[in-house]
Amino acid sequence: MASDPPTLDATQLGAYFALIEASSLLRHAVEQQLQDVGDLSYVQFQLLATLGDAPGGSRRMTDLADGVVYSRSGLTYQAQTLEKRGLVVRARALDDERSITVTLTDAGRALLGEVLPGHVGVVDDLLLAPLSRDDVATLADILGRARDHMRRTPPRSATGRRRPGGTATATG
Repeated sequence: MASDPPTLDATQLGAYFALIEASSLLRHAVEQQLQDVGDLSYVQFQLLATLGDAPGGSRRMTDLADGVVYSRSGLTYQAQTLEKRGLVVRARALDDERSITVTLTDAGRALLGEVLPGHVGVVDDLLLAPLSRDDVATLADILGRARDHMRRTPPRSATGRRRPGGTATATG
């Protein structure tokens, strides 16, 4: 006997659609600011910001793809574009010649410094301004739990791969 498909009540639907709409509105504004100030796509900004936070400004391509939940081939294209602009350099990993390491350049770090204040301003104006400090803490907790739940079954681009010796890499 087939089971009934799950349903959402009015509150659940409201929460879902509010999240989708708020995410879309915020993403559009953020993408516009990044394009206007730094000629960057959102994914390119994510790469630069992730590298900016990484020890030595470097990460493996596969780890970057896992962290930003983006296809590996798409991320390779984005990294090539950033490399052509002199914002990152790509090189074979010293400890595994099959892996590629991406490193933020001084020019990449400088561009991050240019776009970050406006990026933070957009996030503050659109997302955080109407919320109290307690609201932001609650939102961070709720979205963090939802993200962690979703990451338990990540998309293919964010799944761990087998390393030599049969161990899987960690995701994001």
